[in-house]
Amino acid sequence: MEQISKAFPGVIALSGAHLSIAPGEVHALVGQNGAGKSTMIKVLTGVYRRDSGTIMFDGRAVDFHSPQQAQANGVSTIYQEVNLVPFRSVAENIFMGREPRHWGLIDWRRMHADAAALLRRFGVETDVTQPLLNLNIAVQQMVAIARAVSFRSKLVVMDEPTSSLDEREVATLFDVIRQLKADGVAVLFISHRLDELYAICDRVTIMRDGQTVDERPISAISQLELVARMLGKELGEVQRSGQTGFDLSAHQAAQTLLEAHDLRRGRALQGADVSVGAGEIVGLAGLLGAGRTEVARAIFGADPLEAGEIRMAGQPAQFRAPSDAIRAGIGFCSEDRKAEGIIPFMSVRENLTLAALPTLARSGIVSRERQQQLVDRFIKRLGIKTSGPEQKVRELSGGNQQKALLARWLCLNPKLLILDEPTRGIDVGAKGEIQSLINELAGQGLGVLMISSEIEELTEGSNRVVVLRDGRTVAELPHAEASQDAIMAAMAHGSETPDAAQGGSHDQP
Repeated sequence: MEQISKAFPGVIALSGAHLSIAPGEVHALVGQNGAGKSTMIKVLTGVYRRDSGTIMFDGRAVDFHSPQQAQANGVSTIYQEVNLVPFRSVAENIFMGREPRHWGLIDWRRMHADAAALLRRFGVETDVTQPLLNLNIAVQQMVAIARAVSFRSKLVVMDEPTSSLDEREVATLFDVIRQLKADGVAVLFISHRLDELYAICDRVTIMRDGQTVDERPISAISQLELVARMLGKELGEVQRSGQTGFDLSAHQAAQTLLEAHDLRRGRALQGADVSVGAGEIVGLAGLLGAGRTEVARAIFGADPLEAGEIRMAGQPAQFRAPSDAIRAGIGFCSEDRKAEGIIPFMSVRENLTLAALPTLARSGIVSRERQQQLVDRFIKRLGIKTSGPEQKVRELSGGNQQKALLARWLCLNPKLLILDEPTRGIDVGAKGEIQSLINELAGQGLGVLMISSEIEELTEGSNRVVVLRDGRTVAELPHAEASQDAIMAAMAHGSETPDAAQGGSHDQP
């Protein structure tokens, strides 16, 4: 791809960008959100029409008009957000549009056998006849990867493929990537997890502000220098700035805001405890399936509890629906921005003020003037990069979508904010901005319950870390004791003594 340019109304997304990948190469594409990575991929695969530039693929000039045409010519794409059909079966999703047939009819037995065999390559054993929606997000992601690989493509584009996977699943995916590489298939790998890039990639292309700013073997650039090039900063400046945007020195302990004790719901929650004080950031750690999101949804009233107690400011609270929790001063940013956060075809203004509409209305009529004032204030306060409040929120980068979701709750002046993977799938720069914002809000007295799969984020950003395992609280670590080793040991083995778990009432797993 040479001299690729693409502009949208009020925004230059790409300006003379270039990218080259060799057969059998695993190539990293990195940059901040808004740097142009996704636009570059969409130009390649025919989602967007480029304004200028040339694309050569497999020795010939190409101009794909749709992703289907790109796929038919050897380019498969795996997107960060699972882009499959939830009500169709696993096998149907893998072979959709190219189902094996016998005498003109779909050969269901062969399709099911082929789908099961393909998934076994990824270490997934599941009933391929069940609807996709019955599977958790990690397995859905593996299905999407299996579908793309099954096309026998010459180039496979992987956009944040590991964002929903645990360590075992990531290791399996890397084995498949190495197999593709051995077969001469090129892989374009987009990830914000730098350790993954250095583990699997041969070369790296760095983008910033719609341009390609560097391209070299990944072994020839350190992680800090890579971050510096992404941010457009000097290496020394990045070295001095620390790893995250958190600074707990300004936080002061205050009265207990939330207490959740012995939460139980089926097998997902088997006795979880967590408390959050005003002005405190409490990290929630655990492996995939440990019950972190289930705790958040139970507190927010999204899932009914079978047993347990929730107290707000010392008073018993029964949240039968999210609306009850919202009235009590709780906000919740879900892990899945696409499915449970943004309304993609609505504007930034509409998304930002969605929860605040009752407070902006009189006699059922929303005041457009008050709504606009609110939107302008939070776009400025959070630094949301947008061409204007009427821009569709789906057109924003992942980091700016996350800021819009944070603004949705902040405009209600909540007492407690539950953040499920608040920096998942966003770049280093935007991640630091969001972490600094969370830190600032806690410093102003907001209670924060933060779920994160990045242990470094928990160790640096939490006043306390609560560790879940098999739906139970197995450890609670104050900031001084919440090292990566201590958190990982608790996730793997549970607490060493019953007193290590909050309340000290749970047996060892």
